[in-house]
Amino acid sequence: MGHDEHIIAPSHPWINFQVDFRSLGPLIWMALGECVSKCEHIANTPLRPSLRDELHLIYLAKGVQATTAIEGNTLTEAEVIERIQHKSTLPPSKEYLGQEVDNIISACNQIGQSAVEGRDKKITVALLCDYNADVLRNLKLDEGVVPGQLRKHDVGVGMYRGPDYQYVPELMERLCQWLNRLKFKREAVGILQAVLAHLYVAWIHPFGDGNGRTARLVEFDILMRSGIPSPAAHLLSNHYNATRSEYYRQLDAASCQKTPMEFVEYAIQGFLDGLREQLELVTSQTRDIVWRNFVHESFREMRSEVARRQRHVVLDLSIQAEPIAKAEIPSLTPRLRKAYAGKTDKTLSRDLSKLVEMKLLISGGGKYGPNQGLIEAFLPQRRSKERAEMESDDGK
Repeated sequence: MGHDEHIIAPSHPWINFQVDFRSLGPLIWMALGECVSKCEHIANTPLRPSLRDELHLIYLAKGVQATTAIEGNTLTEAEVIERIQHKSTLPPSKEYLGQEVDNIISACNQIGQSAVEGRDKKITVALLCDYNADVLRNLKLDEGVVPGQLRKHDVGVGMYRGPDYQYVPELMERLCQWLNRLKFKREAVGILQAVLAHLYVAWIHPFGDGNGRTARLVEFDILMRSGIPSPAAHLLSNHYNATRSEYYRQLDAASCQKTPMEFVEYAIQGFLDGLREQLELVTSQTRDIVWRNFVHESFREMRSEVARRQRHVVLDLSIQAEPIAKAEIPSLTPRLRKAYAGKTDKTLSRDLSKLVEMKLLISGGGKYGPNQGLIEAFLPQRRSKERAEMESDDGK
């Protein structure tokens, strides 16, 4: 990613814009490949528009809550969702917390819109200054801090001291030149580029305030430019917040060890863990859609009141987290209460027996659950059998 022996800030020789990716071990390269694969899977999974919008909302809220929480913002994920939906009712004493959140929401939405429209802006010092101005908009700041302007004084966080302010303009110019040498369209390169941009902005600490949020916003921007799906692009901020003490340790260790490699490995592993969880959520939603279509197809030729009631039993059991005892089924949902009103236990038993015979339900220990293993066409036979046994055990 470029080699230049010229050191700009003598006090910070590790900010040299040199990275030897050969030092990354094979396990990290494998993890990076899996990240790309999972991003493509998430991007190409068909979802109902309502579910797609819900996932965008959830992960935007998670990402915004995470990046502000790292800096001390105490608003919850639910409160961030209210800010996104313009339903917030924060008291005046907490309104500044809402403003911090609003700033990140607005910036993320602008970045997302640019990605959708395919605007291929270069990473420039002016762009990074704009992001810092976005982060700090309408907030009360310490004297000497000007949103969107490179600092004109020395700063530090904890034990870490940023480079002398006189070196900041040239460091930022070099950073942007370095980041622009590679195209962002390839996801693997984009992930590495995003993490390095985050780390270098944290090292340079170019602004009087908001450096961490600006660094994570730039990271989000590069991930979006690289073709990473919007929900996935928020996962790194989630990872840093969920492992906050390790995040700070990794940032400190990167400067002490004079290399970004350990931080890169930490970020990629966290990104992969988040992608695995996100993909499981997306897959479970897709599985639910296929299962419901299959249930309706199973009853396509059966239009009687009995068949309708039995179909409702399967569908209503399918939204339960655990198998349900037989005695609880008639009162499980409003439509089942209506369907079984005045019916005897024998009616319920016949319905359940029929559904087990149709292989739509599985039973065990007097409990019943959906037999969703039927739709897992390409799951290895051994895995299918294990899942069926597990579901059966859950019903005991």
